[in-house]
Amino acid sequence: MKILCAIAALTIAVPMPAVAWDGTDTESGADVEIEGGELVRSGEDIEFYDYETGEYHQGTVEDIDRTGSGVELEIYDNTTGEYRVLEMEE
Repeated sequence: MKILCAIAALTIAVPMPAVAWDGTDTESGADVEIEGGELVRSGEDIEFYDYETGEYHQGTVEDIDRTGSGVELEIYDNTTGEYRVLEMEE
């Protein structure tokens, strides 16, 4: 019983890594990933990885819409100076 209590306490004490959010740029078809722990809300700045460029980008969330298969994010990409629409998996 002491072992189970110790395991339970350790599980609570050790933070689990946040899960990344995968998606696709609707225009370029590039795969993108938003790291776990990012606050994705309208007006918030986020960092996302663009697999096509192989770089992290900084962006501002302009709009969020729920779609049938996921969530559509309109992002102003501060790195490129362009607006992008990211279709994120549910």
